[in-house]
Amino acid sequence: MTEPERASPVLTDIAAALAGARVAIVGDVMLDRFVYGDIDRISPEAPVPVLKLHHRREMLGGAGNVAANAASLGATTLLAALVGADAAGDRIGDLVAALPGATTRLGRRAAGPTTVKTRIVARQQQMLRLDEEEIAPPTPAETEALLTGVGAVLPGFDVLLLSDYAKGVLAGDMAPRLIAAAHGAGKPVIVDPKGHDFGRYAGADLVTPNLGELRQASGLPCDGDEEVVTAARSLIGRHRIGAIIVTRSEHGMSVVTADGAEHLPAQAREVFDVSGAGDTVAALLACALARGVPLTVAARLANVAAGIVVGKLGTAQVTPGELALTLHQQEAGDPVAAKIADRPLAAARTAQWREGGLVVGFTNGCFDLLHPGHLSLLRQARAACDRLVVGINDDTSVRRLKGPQRPIQPLQARAAVLAALQVVDLVVPFAEDTPLDLIQALRPALLVKGADYRVDQVVGADFVQSHGGRVLLADLQAGFSTTSTVARMVASGGNGSPGS
Repeated sequence: MTEPERASPVLTDIAAALAGARVAIVGDVMLDRFVYGDIDRISPEAPVPVLKLHHRREMLGGAGNVAANAASLGATTLLAALVGADAAGDRIGDLVAALPGATTRLGRRAAGPTTVKTRIVARQQQMLRLDEEEIAPPTPAETEALLTGVGAVLPGFDVLLLSDYAKGVLAGDMAPRLIAAAHGAGKPVIVDPKGHDFGRYAGADLVTPNLGELRQASGLPCDGDEEVVTAARSLIGRHRIGAIIVTRSEHGMSVVTADGAEHLPAQAREVFDVSGAGDTVAALLACALARGVPLTVAARLANVAAGIVVGKLGTAQVTPGELALTLHQQEAGDPVAAKIADRPLAAARTAQWREGGLVVGFTNGCFDLLHPGHLSLLRQARAACDRLVVGINDDTSVRRLKGPQRPIQPLQARAAVLAALQVVDLVVPFAEDTPLDLIQALRPALLVKGADYRVDQVVGADFVQSHGGRVLLADLQAGFSTTSTVARMVASGGNGSPGS
């Protein structure tokens, strides 16, 4: 065995196949700006907090964030929208051009600026949002240009996704005409809606309102599962909608058709920011349905993706690695098994930790017969970081390093024992003689080895230090060695096998 055993890979395999999707997106694109800093005093000029600026970020918002999420999942993506003739519109064009596999049909508005939302954030808490926008429908010329451009390329895509933020692009007859064009080309339509009039989305194959939007559009109470189903079906019947998926915050997600309903519980994660979670859901549903994934399975994947993205700060995307890691942890069932991951999954997990501001530590070894010396090193390592990753040699590399009678315990057993320790957060098998490739993939901020090494002898030390990390030489607990333990076993009549 060279990798940890896992439960059924069905959802993981489906998630990996999303990369083949081709998604056309039309809607309201905007520029999201984030200004980060600390607040530690009140202004002497007025009773308002003073933000000490740390850094700024700019990213795609609205339909742009939908496109960014689809591109992050590996989809080929078209983003068609209108922007102002200004620097913010130029910036949106640059950001879309940087997305892998993405193309654009960005028309310039004759009047009005690009929509820009600026959020002021202090210590992960949003303090203020400044909106720069003028809401107006497109002119007849802008409407025809956008419809013509989208219609010309629709045959090359699997699904059309309308991302409506009520900023004007999908106002008037734009949405109905786009739906008709997509159906004329044999393409399904998904709508992430806004407002109370779902008549504009008549005939759509799937609509994805949140709970408030469902309540507003249906005019019905939506306080429990049965009421949500009743409200959704009223819209399905009234507007010939194929299905409705309702995002319900802490109550999860409901998948409703004319003759069936399924309720998915929310994913239990720490919530940092819900900005753009609906964009993630819409993008994943579009990618999944483009690949022929059944609706309820697509909803399960979207529910997982939403749980990931709300754990990030700011408008964010979900990567295939993050999705695969979360699915792996869920499919494993056993919390110990969930802590054992292959290299791509581990890289996704450590990236999440780094993004959350956590210090990731790394140590490695064969860990053939776990003894108090190992425990001492692991405790010292975990005390110096927020999350500890342990690289463990697979059976073949142990034999190369230690001889044909080793390991005493197979990889599965060694990894399980390590994963059961509270001080260990992730266990990652590797096949090479040294962990250098694994260290480069995981990019830890702390590298831990025993004090019998010098820093210049520690594999990966130069790499870790090159990006601002450090090396810790842990104190050794005398009198413990796997090699000497095995030697004593052999001398006492054992042959080094697990049963001796």
